[in-house]
Amino acid sequence: MTSNNSPLTSIRLFSLGNIQMRTFHITWLMFFVCFFGWFGLAPLMPTIRADLGLTKAQVGNTIIASVSSTILARLIIGRLCDKWGPRKTAVRLLLLGSIPVFLVGLAKDYTSFLLFRLAIGIIGASFVITQFHTSMMFASNIKGTANAITGGWGNLGGGVTNMVMPLIFAAIVGFGYTKHEAWRYAMIVPGVMMLVIAFLYYRYTKDTPQGNFSDIGRSSSAGRTDWSALADWRVWALMLAYGCCFGMEITFDNVASLHFVDSFKLSQSSAGLWAGIFGSMNIFARALGGIVSDKVGARWGLRGKGILLAMVLLLEGVGLIAFAAAGSFVMAIVCMLSFALFLKMANGATYGITPFINEKNIGLVSGVVGAGGNLGGMIFGFLFKSESISYVQAFTYIGFTVMIVSLIVLATRFRKETSEEIVLAETAFS
Repeated sequence: MTSNNSPLTSIRLFSLGNIQMRTFHITWLMFFVCFFGWFGLAPLMPTIRADLGLTKAQVGNTIIASVSSTILARLIIGRLCDKWGPRKTAVRLLLLGSIPVFLVGLAKDYTSFLLFRLAIGIIGASFVITQFHTSMMFASNIKGTANAITGGWGNLGGGVTNMVMPLIFAAIVGFGYTKHEAWRYAMIVPGVMMLVIAFLYYRYTKDTPQGNFSDIGRSSSAGRTDWSALADWRVWALMLAYGCCFGMEITFDNVASLHFVDSFKLSQSSAGLWAGIFGSMNIFARALGGIVSDKVGARWGLRGKGILLAMVLLLEGVGLIAFAAAGSFVMAIVCMLSFALFLKMANGATYGITPFINEKNIGLVSGVVGAGGNLGGMIFGFLFKSESISYVQAFTYIGFTVMIVSLIVLATRFRKETSEEIVLAETAFS
């Protein structure tokens, strides 16, 4: 029986009776809402492109901007979670991040729109808070599954926003506003949602089952960054892996609507619906990756988890290449659903390993691995920006890249270090 101030050893999805499960639900909801603000503009890009007169290269630059600022933000947020605690970090990020979400409607040209997308990108760092906070609340036997569910349900926001934002846009047009005005007013919705979640986070969560960092004296012990964690090659292997799964996910969230409109002549609403189905698979697929990772880990340890991650990455790469080669819309959707399943399982499998790499520096390691996802998204964004590379070619190149990284992950020796090895590593960097 788990005490109320200890990490839970099981997930009770329909319970709000303890701080662990309240935090579980509020932290995935926080990431979900941040996804709304982060990618709310993506399904409206056909309208925005026409309104602001953006070229393909300029659209590509805005995609890169939306994910590149998150790289640094995730590194910083991981460290702040270690120092301030996830509760204070989440509230401050939500309040700060809501400002550009509210104000992006003031953009009048390419430059101002680019700067707003760059500023909005910082809220993507909310993912690190979700993973850190979940890791605080659950025991090692269920940590991978818990991280995968909160991460996946948060990522679900990327799918829902692709479906819902075009509907909000259409409703605003229905009230008599022009398309030029409608996409701008639509972004007020996610801004308000972020403020509501900031209140819920502040009011109903704590940093740990024992209390907030300030209550248990933890923050004072987090003053010095333990950079020895970054000497571990496994951190960088996971960073590469996450770049290829989550990096591809946010890239697809950004370009899917445009790809379906341009390649298959869909309307903005229909394209958003199909792009949303890709994101909506997070309701189960990322969790499935975490669940399988925990099951494999119980039998074969971290090494087994590493092999699982390599396998789902390999299948993701194959699916991407098939998607690029699809000659019809129906085949494209079938291939999209296939690579989406393995991509999202890879997301969950990555964070089924991450909390165990260095348990004394979960925030730092989570931040670095999470930043890898956005680094991948930024690099992939350059392919979709290029005037000489088609979207189909870009998907193909990424597919082969993912397959190569799967081999690197397979060759990485994932295992849990002994306390003596950790001490030796820390001594080397002290």
